[in-house]
Amino acid sequence: MKHSFIKYDSLIFSPNDVDLSHSPLREGLKGRTYVLGAFNPGLNRLPNGNLIMMVRVAEALKNPVNKNHAQCVRWDINNGYVLDSWPFSEVNMQDPRKFRINAYHFPVFALTSLSWLLPVELNNDGSSVVNIHYDKIISPEYSSQEYGIEDPRISFIDNRYYMTVCCVSSERHSTILYRSDDGLNYKYLGIVLDHQNKDMLIFEGKINEVYFALTRPMGECYFASPPSSSYHPGAAIHLATSPDLLHWKPNNDVFLRARRSSAANAKIGGGTPPILTKDGWLMLYHGVENKGEVGVYRTYWVLLDKDDPSIILHINDSTPLLEADPELTNNISNQIYLNDVVFTTGISSHNEDFILASGELDLACRITRISKEYFSNSISK
Repeated sequence: MKHSFIKYDSLIFSPNDVDLSHSPLREGLKGRTYVLGAFNPGLNRLPNGNLIMMVRVAEALKNPVNKNHAQCVRWDINNGYVLDSWPFSEVNMQDPRKFRINAYHFPVFALTSLSWLLPVELNNDGSSVVNIHYDKIISPEYSSQEYGIEDPRISFIDNRYYMTVCCVSSERHSTILYRSDDGLNYKYLGIVLDHQNKDMLIFEGKINEVYFALTRPMGECYFASPPSSSYHPGAAIHLATSPDLLHWKPNNDVFLRARRSSAANAKIGGGTPPILTKDGWLMLYHGVENKGEVGVYRTYWVLLDKDDPSIILHINDSTPLLEADPELTNNISNQIYLNDVVFTTGISSHNEDFILASGELDLACRITRISKEYFSNSISK
């Protein structure tokens, strides 16, 4: 059953909507591919009033296992898109998104797909697709992007669009920043966060003369919280500041951690870039419940002080704002490879509502409209 505060909820874009004749992988790759998912879209409003979704297109091999070898796609700075192979006996393929290579004494993975970014223009309320800008695709160009470009987030600051993305390579798992004057044509500005720092979300505008961002450093090693602590160990969301959007210093104080009392206590991470409301900075984030190989991903929210975003005014990590909805994916159920995953990555204001853009099941793009009053009323209770 849908929550009563959801006014509109629908899939807007799916793998079936991607024309792979425009794919950058058509340039030289020897191997048939398909769209595993078109999901986790960055969202913002264009100068013409329409919405832009920057969609992550995960393109995968139709035959990832060949002659007892597991294969993956990699972009090579000299040779373009190539195939790498490992003996099937040396890999673990339990997670449909990646496989672990067992030849090393520490976790090493290869991806079952390579992602690139496709700008999809929607009408002003997000209910229909206006244009698919295949001529504006963003694909790997640097060695730091050899396994793809993932999960864009877009912030509008001083009349420019700033987009953070996760880039995957054997060099490092980094965050890269792009800038655009029109929301469609982006310039590469380089790496701004280093190894395994995912889900970077930039606040839209300076606060007390500095820029703020949410970050989420990852790792394979975490230390136990005290038994008496109300917090769960593991990945958490932190704050960082910058004078110029390029050089970032993490705050000394901890920010948002998974609470033991919440179902979302396996890990948490950023969702949408914080948006300024009359009550403060509204921030949507994802929380993961430990279940199965991947976990259950849900969307929660917090409200931050408008003058000092390190102050959390309100947190709701007990009632999810969004959960995966099987009804939305009924007509593409044959393409589902994950369950129980919603990953909210964009937010925009529209009259009395907020429009949310999410990835549904790492498969398709979901648009949800929620009344702004819902958040204000929840705070006042």
